[in-house]
Amino acid sequence: MSAEKPAGVWRSSLRLWRTRIGIALVLLLVGVAIVGPWVAKFSPSEFAGTPNTRHVPGTWLGTDYLGQDVVSRFLHGGRSILWMASVSTLLGFVFGAAIGLIAAYNRGRLDDVLMRGMDILLAFPQLLLALVALTTIGPEPWLIITIVAFTTMPRIARITRGAAVPVVERDFIGAAEALGESRFRIITKELLPNVTGPLLVEANLRLTYSIATIAGLGFLGFAAEVNAADWGQMVQENRTALTVAPWGTLLPAFAIALLTVGTGLIADGVSRTVAGVDRGRPDA
Repeated sequence: MSAEKPAGVWRSSLRLWRTRIGIALVLLLVGVAIVGPWVAKFSPSEFAGTPNTRHVPGTWLGTDYLGQDVVSRFLHGGRSILWMASVSTLLGFVFGAAIGLIAAYNRGRLDDVLMRGMDILLAFPQLLLALVALTTIGPEPWLIITIVAFTTMPRIARITRGAAVPVVERDFIGAAEALGESRFRIITKELLPNVTGPLLVEANLRLTYSIATIAGLGFLGFAAEVNAADWGQMVQENRTALTVAPWGTLLPAFAIALLTVGTGLIADGVSRTVAGVDRGRPDA
């Protein structure tokens, strides 16, 4: 059974302007995060001048609440959000997709056990669970990644199962079983390629939510390090001086917003391609 491969879905979605704009926004901010530390004038914790001052010699947008250069901290602050969001989404995607495919293919008691387990995890609010764990253990990067991945997994599992159940009932799955193919091969070679479209959409959506969650945790003070150059933490640190020195808050907030908008536009473009909406319309 042939299915549209992920590469084909991407090529089709790239014809849509919303996807192109989303990719451009994401690449812009990824470029800032990668190149930023190399071009920043100050180190992220270096004193540059009087705190909360707009016009300080040697700075472009003034200083923050500790007298650190706002632009330099901004250029250093994107890496943590991007790599933690990417890793946590990848882990949640891999484990969630595996659980969903296994549940859909086996059905019966195993399906019930796996999906009821995912329902239990979904019952816990993501942010509340993160706050309890981080307050108890501490804001360690590995813990933030684990929590976001752990709470992302059941959502991906349910989407995967929902997309895979109709495929399991199709004739080519029965033919593969009759030929004596192993369950692992049937799941990975026959079932998985036929649900890649919905999985690509969900992966982009989960990445968007992961970025927002990690930025929100940083805003609440649960960054990986004290006084770390983190976009979410920068918003929290400088919010009290918004009317005096606004760029310490506005610049990282604007970057987080653009990043989530970019990933959301990509997800929208992929979902439209998978659903056949605006297919072949490059100006959509």
